[in-house]
Amino acid sequence: MGIRVAVAGASGYAGGELLRLIAGHPELDLVAATAHSQAGAPVSAVHPHLVGLDLTLGQTDPATLGDADLVFLALPHGQSAALAAELPATVKVVDLGADHRLRDGVAWHRYYGGGHAGAWTYGLPELPGQRVAIAAADRVAATGCYAVATTLALAPLVASGAVAASDVVVVAASGTSGAGRNAKPNLLGSEVIGDLTPYKVGAHQHVPEIKQATGATSLSFTPVLAPMPRGILATVTALPLGPGAADPRAVLAEAYADSPFVHVLPEGTFPHTAATYGSNSCHLQATVDIDSGRVIVVSAIDNLGKGAAGQAVQCANLMLGLPETTGLPVHGVAP
Repeated sequence: MGIRVAVAGASGYAGGELLRLIAGHPELDLVAATAHSQAGAPVSAVHPHLVGLDLTLGQTDPATLGDADLVFLALPHGQSAALAAELPATVKVVDLGADHRLRDGVAWHRYYGGGHAGAWTYGLPELPGQRVAIAAADRVAATGCYAVATTLALAPLVASGAVAASDVVVVAASGTSGAGRNAKPNLLGSEVIGDLTPYKVGAHQHVPEIKQATGATSLSFTPVLAPMPRGILATVTALPLGPGAADPRAVLAEAYADSPFVHVLPEGTFPHTAATYGSNSCHLQATVDIDSGRVIVVSAIDNLGKGAAGQAVQCANLMLGLPETTGLPVHGVAP
């Protein structure tokens, strides 16, 4: 027997990706997968690509989950905190939702509403000191998908003084799986195909998380729904701190020299989402706009990989004393 893990919210896209990664993980044994309306259904009926995974979705309750060594919570925002509080203290938890990401209760109420459940250790291993913090933690809050794409592009530049923390502008396009699996008219194929749609303009909930993780003090963020199932492409721009500011590409390359999942591409090569499909990697490139002088960083991830399930497994590996790359693909799938 390996390390016993369970997944709450296994019927969603992130939950299904967690099941796929766990099934291929050499050290993890899936002992429970739960859902709400799909409880009682075989996993392969809900996720046909997981044929052969002989498990029936159970009810999402502490009794079903509490026998695991580690539980992944892939629940809608606002539903993780109550369930996590009922799990035994001996059970490690990785929350893919937003409930425990923010340290600022005022920011939580402004962007999410309701009571603030308090902050857990933030689950982005590539930030300075976070590998050690995650490895020592029993409760970890995994990142938001837009947040990881933006934070990996921006945080080293702010920390090194290469760019100003103010006047950061981000435009990021995401595949439809980022909106979840519930049926919504705006996500119908006939509505999405051939269209780009901005949403939550000027009020997206990942803004306070990005500011907290990067040190940015002012952030304009515009998310765009793109006609693809998965992937995020973020274009992050900021003002350089003076004419002698460090080369942004060199700063990123140095920051991620020892990070197995973050790849600064060869100069002149820019990220695209298909190259990260199915992987836990982030691809980055940086340049300087010849007209405005603004630093531009382009970041690509798979929103269900490094943006959700892959990131959660990476954190779990660290919490369980395993190499952080265990069971996780570095390379994407093509074509």
